[in-house]
Amino acid sequence: MKKNTLEYVHHLMDTENQYVQKLNDIVKESLAEESLLTHQLKEEDTDSKATFGERVADKVAQFGGSWTFILSFTGVLVVWIVVNTVILTKAFDPYPYILLNLLLSCLAALQAPVIMMSQNRKEAKDRERAEDDYLINLKAEIEIRHLHRKIDLSLVEQYEHLCDIQQKQLEMLVDLEKKIDGLLQREKKAK
Repeated sequence: MKKNTLEYVHHLMDTENQYVQKLNDIVKESLAEESLLTHQLKEEDTDSKATFGERVADKVAQFGGSWTFILSFTGVLVVWIVVNTVILTKAFDPYPYILLNLLLSCLAALQAPVIMMSQNRKEAKDRERAEDDYLINLKAEIEIRHLHRKIDLSLVEQYEHLCDIQQKQLEMLVDLEKKIDGLLQREKKAK
């Protein structure tokens, strides 16, 4: 019985070693997949790669879409109209303010493409962020799958281990029962 128990303990140790090796393989596979995903993520600052024109376009778009621009532009228009109708006797741009209309048209013609350039650049940044978010979500999904595999493997291994222990305990109980029966029979014969 001692030899059988010793063999069983060695078997349990080998089973535990195989279980640990399976977990190590899963961790190695996970690390390999993680490195593939993290290499694809761009951690560079895209603002540092922006050209001078792109930075100017961003500043123009930022200023052109602010209350500061709207209020200051309204102030310039009001001053232009007051100067040309009330203050100056011989206005340089009399009513219907043709020069003002020309300046406004030129400003709109130049400002619109600059703002579009800025929006296109921001759209490209958003697209890159969306791709990075997708890769991060994919990585999280892979990690969750690995965790499920580890838990499933752990549960299966624990169940098998408990079944083996229970089987060994049953065998030991049967051996004990036989010994007790043998002792009881000897005791009965001795009486």
